[in-house]
Amino acid sequence: MAYRHLFFDLDHTLWDFETNADETLATLYDRHALARHGADLPAFKRVYSDVNQALWRMYQANKITQKQLREARFVRTLAKLGVAAADVPPTLSAEFTDLLPEKSAVFPHTHETLAYLHKKYTLHLITNGFEDVQHRKLASSNLAQYFDQVITSEHSGHLKPDRRMFAHALQAAGAGAPESLMIGDNLECDVLGAHNAGIDQVYFNPAKRRHFAQVTYEISSLDELRAFL
Repeated sequence: MAYRHLFFDLDHTLWDFETNADETLATLYDRHALARHGADLPAFKRVYSDVNQALWRMYQANKITQKQLREARFVRTLAKLGVAAADVPPTLSAEFTDLLPEKSAVFPHTHETLAYLHKKYTLHLITNGFEDVQHRKLASSNLAQYFDQVITSEHSGHLKPDRRMFAHALQAAGAGAPESLMIGDNLECDVLGAHNAGIDQVYFNPAKRRHFAQVTYEISSLDELRAFL
């Protein structure tokens, strides 16, 4: 069956999380004069990225809550940089959550590819990101215009790669699995999750990382979608 519905991940697939997070972290580093604690900006960004990714893995495995993730990420980051918990600005996480979604960097070819696909398919988003943040990201980056349904883990009650998340997305979109295609950067959450739900997948791998997963399609640039869609 030909594809009719395309489901995209948002962070690290369309919305350039790393670029946007780096800009936000630099703003907070200067705003709170974190250099006085002896941590330079590159180290702050690097350690935050490692800590945040580890916490997200725990969140996606239902080992911690959204609240615990948000409360822990900067305390753990600065602790690794030698900053006492009492010296961590108490508003740091809330400021990050407020500033980050206002950033608008997207991956190369995002807008032209979505504009092309939007004429031929019904596009949807399926994301584990927090609902209050994801809709703001879509607005700031002018991406909301392309999507019919935005399915978040908070709204569905499940997290990718749980097949119930994909079942909820299909139901919300009025789509069948054989006529749907999932595009995302995460081999477990996007590729394996979609596979287990009977949905074909596109693995977005801009860094061209070596892997041994079985995927329906693989691309390193979003404009490569035009070759088969």
